[in-house]
This record gives sequence, C-alpha cells and structure tokens, in this order.
Amino acid sequence: QVQLVESGGGLVQAGGSLRLSCAASGRTFRMSDMAWFRQGPGKEREFVAAISWTSISTYYTDSVKGRFTISRDNAKNTVYLQMNRLKPEDTAVYFCAADRSGGSDPSKVYAYKYWGQGTQVTVSS
Repeated sequence: QVQLVESGGGLVQAGGSLRLSCAASGRTFRMSDMAWFRQGPGKEREFVAAISWTSISTYYTDSVKGRFTISRDNAKNTVYLQMNRLKPEDTAVYFCAADRSGGSDPSKVYAYKYWGQGTQVTVSS
C-alpha cells in the first residue's frame, strides 16, 4: 500500500516557477516508478512527467519539455516536479501517481495503481 500527498501548488504569474512535492508512505516507494499528471478545467487527466525508481529514466510530455523537471529522493520518499516558465495553459490540478505496472506505457493513467488527492496550480496571465 502506498499513500501519496502532494504539496507546493499555488497561484503564480506567467513566467514564474513552482516546485511540487509528493510525499509517499509505504515500503514499495523505492521500487516504484512515479509520475505527475494534471487535469485542467473540463479536461481529461493528462500525463506530464514520469521517472523510474532508479531515476535513470525520465519522460515528459512535449508541452513541458525544457520547462519542467521531475526528480526523486528515495531517502525522503519524495518525488518533485520543478516547473519553470509557467504558462496560463499549465493551470490544472496536479496529481502524483505511483507503482506503474511493469512494461506499461508510463504516460497512461491506467498504468498506475496509487494516486494522490492533487494540488491546484493556477497561472495568471
């Protein structure tokens, strides 16, 4: 069992930065691939970034490449999403996900077993 708690969301002007954190509990965290998804108003949940449990592999959706960075600290059971040069279209609730099924596509919602409650990110123009 893994429990996930996101933090770090808020209101920021376009061009600004935020750092999201996802604190995980449960002994499987260190062996778990992790990801961030987001869901904007009236939109489906979409993939943002993912990281393997070793941090060797990272994945990003095209719209955030070069602006967002996913990282993790297994000693602290925490995964991060550093978001720079934020745009109004980044406005969404951001969710942390954990425990990807082996061999599944890291960008798919169905690939992950555990989810956090989400943290709101609002980018004003």
